[in-house]
Amino acid sequence: MKRELFMKRELWAFCLAIALGAPLAAPVPAQALDISISVGTSLNHGRAISCSQGQRLLQNRGFRDVRRVDCRGRFFIYHARRGSGRFEVALSSRTGRVTDVRRIRW
Repeated sequence: MKRELFMKRELWAFCLAIALGAPLAAPVPAQALDISISVGTSLNHGRAISCSQGQRLLQNRGFRDVRRVDCRGRFFIYHARRGSGRFEVALSSRTGRVTDVRRIRW
């Protein structure tokens, strides 16, 4: 009985020593990523894209609520939000390049 009590105390002391000796991790402040996109930016390394690929590429560049407006012809048109702004973005279906970016109101 005394031996069990002694072992419990040793275990408790060991756990306390570990807990007090372990360094505490300090939180690191968050940093915003600034991903620039402008006319001429290639989103797909010059390769052709589908309408859904264009939507996904814009989302990967920091746009949210990306909506397909027109995916016929040479240019795909999307409406999307970024920060507090709303934009209309045109992508070339043949190269994946940004051909136009306009701030809009919906």
